[in-house]
Amino acid sequence: MPQQVRGVIARSKGAPVELVTVVVPDPGPGEVVVAVQSCGVCHTDLTYREGGINDDFPFLLGHEAAGVVETVGEGVTHVEVGDFVVLNWRAVCGDCRACRRGEPWFCFTTHNAAQKMTLEDGTELTAALGIGAFADKTLVHEGQCTKVDPSSDPAVVGLLGCGVMAGLGAAVNTGGVGRGDSVAVIGCGGVGDAAIAGARLAGASTIIAIDRDDQKLAWATDFGATHTVNSTDLDHDGLVEAVQELTGGFGADVVIDAVGRPETWKAAFYARDLAGTVVLVGVPTPDLVVDVPMIDIFGRGGALKSSWYGDCLPERDFPMLVDLWKQGRLPLEKFVTERIALDAVEQAFRTMHSGGVLRSVVELSGPAL
Repeated sequence: MPQQVRGVIARSKGAPVELVTVVVPDPGPGEVVVAVQSCGVCHTDLTYREGGINDDFPFLLGHEAAGVVETVGEGVTHVEVGDFVVLNWRAVCGDCRACRRGEPWFCFTTHNAAQKMTLEDGTELTAALGIGAFADKTLVHEGQCTKVDPSSDPAVVGLLGCGVMAGLGAAVNTGGVGRGDSVAVIGCGGVGDAAIAGARLAGASTIIAIDRDDQKLAWATDFGATHTVNSTDLDHDGLVEAVQELTGGFGADVVIDAVGRPETWKAAFYARDLAGTVVLVGVPTPDLVVDVPMIDIFGRGGALKSSWYGDCLPERDFPMLVDLWKQGRLPLEKFVTERIALDAVEQAFRTMHSGGVLRSVVELSGPAL
């Protein structure tokens, strides 16, 4: 029997979000209904609202979520009713060319639920990143559910579903940061700070946090940055020189751009050591263009990489990172700045603009199983 639940939607480009009734169908083959317990407010949700992803309005927002499997459809074997899960937007297919060559973290044919959630009048909703978790319950593909330690705080571990995994994976998986490496991170919001935490976890000896906001630099220090650079008054050359001064005059082994603008990417490119690595994890808008002389690309060597979802494999990475948090080796709880109700998402977007939070997290009542 389809269920009616509360959900937060973006009805049109730029319009304030609305708390409405959402119809969640019974799960079909390979699908599950998850009773959502928490969902982080990610900048990607704001980008959906602003029409920066596509124009498939209305959107059911929310995707950094944790909850409990409530019902399962025919043929579901990956999870069972009662499992505590973190939702992910990389449900690997196992059969595309990336999966077949042993690189499922690049899966090109990820799974989502086949059915659509709707409004009461039957209008189909586009679930953000195939999840749509600013709702009491959501319908997803079974592969989008990753089981983790059920004693975990949903508001904390749910953030692995997007921003924290993207940043941490950019350092550990994409950037290959290792013991003794020097790392610079440009942009110290949630993703940038997760990259700093990942670099620290991997054993980097020098971790340089770069931002224009002193509060964000203070947070970055708390996550493991050994040095901070306020770039407010620095031009391109000044920023590059600041990184070089902190790395013996050479530049960093790995530079991570968590902003995604031409000026930050170029700074990352020139602030790395010869044969160093640049990782772009900040998502640029389609209109942005980088102009770099090809001789510099050739002459500096190294690697220029983009990090998709931290190049993660949820089934491998989420449980491991939860275990590290439980051991006190990864401070995931520090990403949760505030806990809010479902009707406070629009205010959370305004707070996000002010730069006063790493993550606002919506908390819901969850299931009664």
